[in-house]
Amino acid sequence: MNRIHAYAAVLLLLLGPATAASAQAADAVLSLAELAKPGRVLVLRHAIAPGVGDPGHFVLGDCSTQRNLDAAGRAQAAELGRRLARAGITPARVYSSQWCRSLDTARLLGLGPVEELPALNSFFARPQNREPQMSALRAFLAQLPADGRPVVLVTHQVVISALAGRSPGSGGGVILALDGTREPRVLGELGAN
Repeated sequence: MNRIHAYAAVLLLLLGPATAASAQAADAVLSLAELAKPGRVLVLRHAIAPGVGDPGHFVLGDCSTQRNLDAAGRAQAAELGRRLARAGITPARVYSSQWCRSLDTARLLGLGPVEELPALNSFFARPQNREPQMSALRAFLAQLPADGRPVVLVTHQVVISALAGRSPGSGGGVILALDGTREPRVLGELGAN
């Protein structure tokens, strides 16, 4: 290998991580641009809420019995809302699971009024609810207009996995293209910020 090839090889090794990071940043921007198009849905996992599942004394509507967003989660949700607003995702139709961590995430996004949608509720500790909820969620998606303004659904990892076969981190999600069916096309993931 001559000296020029050796320098080029070293340069590629050094620039590889930066190039990969730039490509990921470009993908994130493209995903946000994609989400701004009519008929797009962001299925978002709630922001950071330390722990797994919920306490045994969980009561729907009583946040003191649930796993909730921490300060990092609240900041993450607000920052994601700012990113989405800068990308033109406002006003959006915003729906949320009835769990406090999802409702808080949805409200902190600041993209529009938040409506509760039970089909987005977690079935982590209630596997018997999986099929009826997924059927209701798919029916909801099928009735959304394919040329409507962006929709944001704030939910849980288990729901996203069942719907799209993906498992985004807290504050991440998947982008769907509505087509009038119960099986909208997954366009890609939106990474957590």
